[in-house]
Amino acid sequence: MTVYGYDGIDQAEYRRRIRAWTLYDWANSAFATTILAAVLPVYYSQVAGETLPSEAVATQYWTIGLSVALFFVAVISPILGTVSDLRRGKKPLLAVSAGVGIVATGLLVLVGSGDWLLASVLFVIGRVGFGAANVFYDALLPHVARPEDQDRVSSLGYALGYVGGGLLLAVNVVMIFAFGAEAGARWSFLSVAVWWAVFTIPVLRRVPEPPAATAPVTARVLRASFSRLRDTLGHLRRYRELFKFLVAFLVYNDGIGTIIGVAAIYGAELGFGATELILALLLVQFVGIPFTLIFGRIPGGGDTGLGRRAAALFFVGYSTIALPAVGAFSARALPADMVGRPGPDTVTEDGYLGQGEYGVADLDFDGSWTVRTGAALGAGARRDYAFTDDPLNTTTVRYNGREAEITYSRGPDHGKFGILIDGEVVLDDGEPLKVNAYNPEPRFEERVIVDAGEAGRHTLVIVVLEETDPASSGSTVGIGAVEVLEPTRTSDLGSVLGFLLFVELIGAALAVTIGSRLLRPVAAAMTTKRTVLLALAVYTVISVWGFFLDTVVEFWFLAWMVAIVQGASQALSRSLYASMSPASMSGEFFGFFSIMEKASAILGPLVFAGAILAFGSSRPAVLGLVAFFAVGGFLLARVDVDEGRRVAAAADRSASS
Repeated sequence: MTVYGYDGIDQAEYRRRIRAWTLYDWANSAFATTILAAVLPVYYSQVAGETLPSEAVATQYWTIGLSVALFFVAVISPILGTVSDLRRGKKPLLAVSAGVGIVATGLLVLVGSGDWLLASVLFVIGRVGFGAANVFYDALLPHVARPEDQDRVSSLGYALGYVGGGLLLAVNVVMIFAFGAEAGARWSFLSVAVWWAVFTIPVLRRVPEPPAATAPVTARVLRASFSRLRDTLGHLRRYRELFKFLVAFLVYNDGIGTIIGVAAIYGAELGFGATELILALLLVQFVGIPFTLIFGRIPGGGDTGLGRRAAALFFVGYSTIALPAVGAFSARALPADMVGRPGPDTVTEDGYLGQGEYGVADLDFDGSWTVRTGAALGAGARRDYAFTDDPLNTTTVRYNGREAEITYSRGPDHGKFGILIDGEVVLDDGEPLKVNAYNPEPRFEERVIVDAGEAGRHTLVIVVLEETDPASSGSTVGIGAVEVLEPTRTSDLGSVLGFLLFVELIGAALAVTIGSRLLRPVAAAMTTKRTVLLALAVYTVISVWGFFLDTVVEFWFLAWMVAIVQGASQALSRSLYASMSPASMSGEFFGFFSIMEKASAILGPLVFAGAILAFGSSRPAVLGLVAFFAVGGFLLARVDVDEGRRVAAAADRSASS
C-alpha cells in the first residue's frame, strides 16, 4: 500500500497539489483574523452584548465561549483524527468540519442587538469547526509534500494565511466604514463564510484522499478508534522522540500564544493609542508573509540554495541584534514627539485633579463637582445643545492633564448628554458630541474619552440634554467616575516607519553581499529543529525587550521582530512534527498536536494573568515569558529528530505490509 500521496505523479501535478493544500490556509485565516481577533469580539461586546450589564460581563461571556470551544476541539481532535486514519476520511471530515464552521460563521449575519446568546452559540460551533478542520488539514501535509519539502510547504501555507486573512480583514474594515459599524460587521461575517467556502474547494478537489491504515467494518470504526488511541497512549515509548517534542511544543507554544493574545492589551496598558495598536497588528500580519517564507528556507540539506539560506540566516540574526539596539537608542536620542516618549505624570494642584481615577464620592469630597445652569454655559453651548429644564443639569470637573475618560451608565430612563472643555463644545466628526445613554436594559461601566488638545489645566462640563428621540424619552445621566488619563504620547508614524525600513534595508544589503558568504558553514548545519531554536531565541529577546520598552518607536520595532518569527515558528513546528509522525497515522497524531495547541492557548494566558495578579503590572508577566522559551528550547534541544523519523518510517512500512 502506498503511504505518500505524491508517489508516481509528475512535477506539475505535485505543484498543483501543494498550491491547493496551501490555499486552505488562505481560506480559513479569514476566520482567525475577522472572527477571532478583530471584528466579532468588538461586535459581541458593543452590539450583541448590548443588553448585558457591562462590557466586562460581555468579555467574560466571550471568554467562556472561547474556552468551551477549545475544550470541545481538544476532546474530539484525537478521536476524529484516528477515525480519519482507519477509514479514508481525512478529506470528508475536513469538508464536514469546515462546512460546520462556514455555516455557523455565515449565520452570524443574523446576530443583532442583544443577541449575545445566539452569537455565543454560533461562535462556539464555528470555532469547533475551524479547529477540527485544521486537524485534518495538517494531517494531509505528509501525504502532500515530500519530506524534504515539508518545511517549505508548511511555511508557504502560513504565509498565504497571512495574505488571505489580512486582505479580507482590510476589506472588512472598509465595509464597516462604508456601511456603518453594525451593518458592516454583519456583512463581514458573511464575507468570511463565503471566502472560507470558496477557497476550501481546491484542497477538496485537487488533493487525493490518503489510503486508510486498515479497513474495519464501518459500524466498528468508533470502537476501533478508541482501541487504537489506547494502544498509542500505551506505547508512547515507541514514539519517545515525538512525545518529547510534543512536551517541548506545549511549553514554548505557551509563550508564543500568550504574546499573540496579549500584545494589544499590553500596548494599551502602556498607553499606546488605538491607531498604533491596530496598525501594528496589521504590520505583523503583512510583514509576517515574507519572513515566514525566509525562515522556511533556512533549514535544508547539502549545498542546495546555500547562499540564499546563509543570507536569510544573516538577515534574521542582524534583525535580532539591530532592531532592539537601534530602537532603544532612538527612543532616548530622538525628540519625544517623534518617538512617542511619555511625558511626566500630572498631579493634583490648586483643585485641578491629577492623573488617576476619581469616583463620585471622591469628587464630592474633593469639591470638584459644581452645579451650573444651562444659561451660564455660554452662547456657543446654548446654540449647539438644547438643555433640560432641570437646573441641576450640569456637572463640572477640573483636571490637570490632556485626556479624561468618563465612566457612565446606560438604561431605559437615561437620555443624552453633551460635554464641554474650557467652554468649548466637544466635537465628534465635526458635530457636537451627544452621548446617547439610552439602552433597553441597564448597562454599566460605559466609557467615553475626551481630549482637550494639549496638556494643562482644563474645566470639563457634562450637560444633560433634552431628548427628542421618541424611543428614548429619559433625562437621567449616571456618571460613575472620571479618570484623568496618563500623558498622551505623540509620535511621527511616517518617520518611525521610515527609520525602521531604513534599518532593515541595510540588513538586507549586508545579508546579500556579506552574509551569503560569511554564514555558509552555519547555514549548511541548520536543521528544522535548530531553526525553531533560533526562533525561540528571537522570542526570548522580544520578551526581555518588552519588559523595558516605553516608547512608540520601540513598540513598532518590537512588532516587526514578532513578525519575523511568529509564522515561521509555528510553520516549522508543524512540519517538524509531521516528519516524526507516521504518515499512516497522521490524523491521530495531529489530533494530539491539536490538543497541545489548545492547551497552550489556555495555560499561557493563565500564567500571564497570575503574574499580573502577583506584581500588579504586565511588565513582569512579559519578562516571565522567557521561562517558556528557555524551558521549551531546552526540551526541544534534547529531541533526537533522526530517531523520531526512523521510528515513524518503520511504522509506515509496517502499515504498508
